[in-house]
Amino acid sequence: MNTGMKWIAGLSMAVAAVAGGAMAFGQSDDGTDIIAQGSAAVDDAIEFVSTEMVQEAPAFDPDDPFVIKRVLPIEGPIRYGEWHWDDEGVPDGPLVMTVDLQARVISVFRNGYEIGAAAALLGTPEHPTPTGTFPILTKERDNVSEQYNNAPMPWTLRLTWDGVAVHGGSTVERGYASHGCISVPDEFASRLFDVAEIGDVVIITDGVMTGVGGSLRTDT
Repeated sequence: MNTGMKWIAGLSMAVAAVAGGAMAFGQSDDGTDIIAQGSAAVDDAIEFVSTEMVQEAPAFDPDDPFVIKRVLPIEGPIRYGEWHWDDEGVPDGPLVMTVDLQARVISVFRNGYEIGAAAALLGTPEHPTPTGTFPILTKERDNVSEQYNNAPMPWTLRLTWDGVAVHGGSTVERGYASHGCISVPDEFASRLFDVAEIGDVVIITDGVMTGVGGSLRTDT
């Protein structure tokens, strides 16, 4: 797969039902806070997110920790429940996470190297996931949702004081969505929780693409 151009939140885009279908609000059998939704237009979504754009990587400063130097070599679109992690040999440096609402993928970069990527459950128009730049406010290993019937939210990385967070504990499958949080597979959530620190930044975008040589800076 081409590594010159990518969604800011992952070279391989998540396969998701991004349009159509009736919604039914509720919880999973284990009490997890989720919103079930119809799966119409899945084929269209697969075709959309698997489209590649070929573009050569620009010249960049290899010593800048906020320049993208590598994306994971993932074949095909990331599907719900799928996750990837490879931090072997990656030097220490700032940790930056990106999420794109169109790609429905979260990526984790250390020192500009992508070390993790996973499909993510995101919010709906009624309960949207906000865009912007969010430093991690707290880390809570065994958190539960006080807003939604004590639904489990393990490995919580809190982004806002009104409840938006990156966390595990959800059914990461096609046909589900969150109440605005970024829900990821438990193993991925656990690994991210171990490496992330309070103050590390999560950048949430809506349809933004970048690539090797692109910037992860938030101060410009």
